[in-house]
Amino acid sequence: MTVPVRSLEFADPREAADLAAFLGRLLHYDRAAAVRMQAGGGALAVFGRPPSFEVLAIRAARLAVPDDFDLTVSAGELLESLGESTDAGVIPAPVTGPPWTGVLPPRGGWHELPGLPGPVSLRTAVTAAVAEFRSRDEALPEERRTRAERDRIGREIWSRTLAGTGLPLRAVHAAQSLGFLRPAPDFPVALLAAGSWLRLRTPFGSIAVRGAGSGLGTLAVTVGAG
Repeated sequence: MTVPVRSLEFADPREAADLAAFLGRLLHYDRAAAVRMQAGGGALAVFGRPPSFEVLAIRAARLAVPDDFDLTVSAGELLESLGESTDAGVIPAPVTGPPWTGVLPPRGGWHELPGLPGPVSLRTAVTAAVAEFRSRDEALPEERRTRAERDRIGREIWSRTLAGTGLPLRAVHAAQSLGFLRPAPDFPVALLAAGSWLRLRTPFGSIAVRGAGSGLGTLAVTVGAG
């Protein structure tokens, strides 16, 4: 039986190019990555989970033609269907997603929290944390230079919260690594909260993370926020 091909038409070629760049960064951390795609009206939200950061990354795009779907696909296959000079792609066949695809941030109920530094300060905090990790790693004696010890140092550093906001540094690190904190003139960033979720929002994408003590099985599946 022939499966009909479903196209994905973007409002602007830059939307496809930005989504392709996001998928490429996800695949850098996990060559077998899956993404959950949710479309409603003229908007598309694509969710990924780079394993190195333990966060959800969200990239939104505008669609040329309103659509409505919710499915999980291979990030690699979706990337293959996109080109930087095109405004269209093909939606790959659905796949069985990993557990995180069933637990997404809520669509509504978000409110802004105060105290988040600007993007320059956020990038500075990540740079300082990376430098601290390298310094502590280099100072380890040979007998303690193990993966477990390095992971312990990394968890200690990246679990620290930023400027009393409750946002862990790993969320900021993920935002920078995925291209959401760009070395450009100042742009608006915001920290939002909804229930046990925190979301770092920039014009280029969002990073969502759940608060301490929140297990994957405790949240109902909901339409995610872009």
